[in-house]
Amino acid sequence: MEKGGQLIQASSQDLLGAVMRGLLDRVKTKSPKFDEHEIEDVIVGCLSQVGDQGGNIARIASLLAGIPNEASACTVNQYCNAGLKAINFAARAIKCGDGDVFVCAGVEIMSHYGMGSDIGVAMTAGLPIRMTSRMQETGMTVPQGLCAEIISKDYGHTREDLDRFGMWSMQKAVEADRKGWFADHIIPFEFTYEGQTYRVEKDEVLRSKAIDDPEGYWSDMAKLNPPFKPEGGMVTAGNSSQIVDGAAAVLLMSAEKAEKLELEPLCKVTGMASAGGDPVPMLLAPIPATKKALARAGKTIDDMDIIEPNEAFASPLLVFAKDLGYAVDDPRVNPTGGAIGLGHPIGASGVVYFGEMVQHLKRTNGRAGVQLMCGGGGIGIATVVEAV
Repeated sequence: MEKGGQLIQASSQDLLGAVMRGLLDRVKTKSPKFDEHEIEDVIVGCLSQVGDQGGNIARIASLLAGIPNEASACTVNQYCNAGLKAINFAARAIKCGDGDVFVCAGVEIMSHYGMGSDIGVAMTAGLPIRMTSRMQETGMTVPQGLCAEIISKDYGHTREDLDRFGMWSMQKAVEADRKGWFADHIIPFEFTYEGQTYRVEKDEVLRSKAIDDPEGYWSDMAKLNPPFKPEGGMVTAGNSSQIVDGAAAVLLMSAEKAEKLELEPLCKVTGMASAGGDPVPMLLAPIPATKKALARAGKTIDDMDIIEPNEAFASPLLVFAKDLGYAVDDPRVNPTGGAIGLGHPIGASGVVYFGEMVQHLKRTNGRAGVQLMCGGGGIGIATVVEAV
């Protein structure tokens, strides 16, 4: 296998289809009454909708998964927010009475398509690409890593602040893996490439050294160079999300339908919000989104047993904590690790970490949790869930 991860030669369509099929098979084992013909819509988050991720991958993958033809399907793009946006779309539809059963998923094989691949097609063809004047102040495109550097400078972060958070994320992820918390909701995936069959059933980005040799891991992190700002920068691979491939899926349904099927819900969605912010530095819009989502749920941050901010970079997460009113090292924050420890498959991340939050809420008999994510262009999203 070529360097770049276990899934580098896999099809995004096959991966997503296999994950959705695995989800529905597990639901059927819990409730033989479950009828896939009742699925209203399949909503999938994906950033780079080109190549095998194009052509409305939601529809292609749903058919590959054997979901009945009459189920609709759509693919949504809101950068890193896409997967959680898919979940919020479905939750809102259920609240409005526009269906009882929805498959919500996300996919991104980043080893195939890096960020900006979709707009890059037009650039390669010589077509005009427009950016707002605000974004052009720092260049035609502003890398999110540079935005993270701007945030750290504005808020007085140190390299040690960022690295400490990055190491903490990895330690929590490794610990959760060793406790077997990931194993029960990973769908094994097999694919064939050039006559050889590969089976993927475990995350490969975990670094056990963070727990087994923390001093050595800390030393390794200190040696990493800041690629976005070579002179005086603080944002490195050690305090940023890992570039990974992945897919995830969850099933949302009305309370009435779950009761009829004798399925035990993991949670209920009680608050949702999106918000915009300054496109440069672009990563702080989750703050107003979270405040709106909490207010709509009738909750405060103190009511949350889990706070699940997406770890695109450590620097905005330090600001989230300060502005929303919790400690940076609060044990409620990403208790099973986040994107720094586990990776950030852009379109899938909202679904991956929604699942992590909900599973851990159930595991610990928690009452409520909030997930918040930043996205390209200065958009944030948040969702509040409560135990049932």
